[in-house]
Amino acid sequence: MFLSKSTKSPYYQITFEANGKRTTVSTKTTNKEEAYKFLAKFDPSNYKKPIAPIKGNSLLLSTFKDEYLKYAILRFSKSYVERSIEPAFKFLIEFAGDVPLKQLELKTLDNFIINKYNSTKSGAALYYRTLKAAFSKAVIWNYLSDNPLKKIKAPKVTNSYPLFINENGLQLIIDKTPRQFLKDIFTIGFYTGLRISEILNLKWNWLDDSQNLLTTKISDDYTTKSKRERKIPIHPKIRAIFQRLKFDTTNSKELIFSDYSGKRYNENFVSKQFKKSLRAAKLDDKLNLKALRHSFCSNLVQKGVSLYVVKELAGHQSIVTSQGYSHLTTQNLSDAVHLL
Repeated sequence: MFLSKSTKSPYYQITFEANGKRTTVSTKTTNKEEAYKFLAKFDPSNYKKPIAPIKGNSLLLSTFKDEYLKYAILRFSKSYVERSIEPAFKFLIEFAGDVPLKQLELKTLDNFIINKYNSTKSGAALYYRTLKAAFSKAVIWNYLSDNPLKKIKAPKVTNSYPLFINENGLQLIIDKTPRQFLKDIFTIGFYTGLRISEILNLKWNWLDDSQNLLTTKISDDYTTKSKRERKIPIHPKIRAIFQRLKFDTTNSKELIFSDYSGKRYNENFVSKQFKKSLRAAKLDDKLNLKALRHSFCSNLVQKGVSLYVVKELAGHQSIVTSQGYSHLTTQNLSDAVHLL
């Protein structure tokens, strides 16, 4: 019996033999010292493998939705659950009816995706991915023998270049932002490439002043989208913000950004405030809060930074995502032609 760790989970695992088979149990902690304490108290003789869900044909789609939401809330961001999972099930149930999960026909699912594709191509692609992930979990839970959406092709969506702004654009937005904490959040997004969830969960112990590094840490109450930690060098403008905030006694002792009661700010609230500032600055209305992260990546690529470096800084799971930022501006194209 020993302590181990895998890429599939941020938590330390206890590996041991049970009934002649190698088994692992999560310690539910990323702290090595706490994991060893868990190991010291763990008794493999009392371990009982969780009972798999009872198979049956009567589990309604709405019942499965409720179970999956309970699972999703603990593992995904609130924004993803509200904007992707809940509407995907809502629209599917409205289209197919609240039928038993096992009786959901392939043709019905195909027609549902086609129907959504006709009204919103990006929405159809999102609901396809979301439901496919949910049905894969249903297979693991023994509610389904296989995933029906694996037999349906994913909707094709035209790939468009991520919209981004330069430093002048950021300054226009900052000038139209009345509250200082929002100015700070927008600036940090632009110069670090952090996701909004990461910015709002920033804690003082994520900062290493001696090495001038910021580390997105995984804890019991927060997990990054990529499920792994990453290090980002702190830009001088961001370091100045952190130094100023250290002397702000109204801030939470733990969170870098928090409201008057010490709670983290809501993502939707910050997103709406960004949109207001954007419109006041009279910039492209297609831009949204994600444009700050896109800008970080795009501006690095424009300045000749390797896509592999961008991948590490942004925390992309695949280099393919980073390659989406390899587009060039009209000026870059013109400069290239003039070299001939």
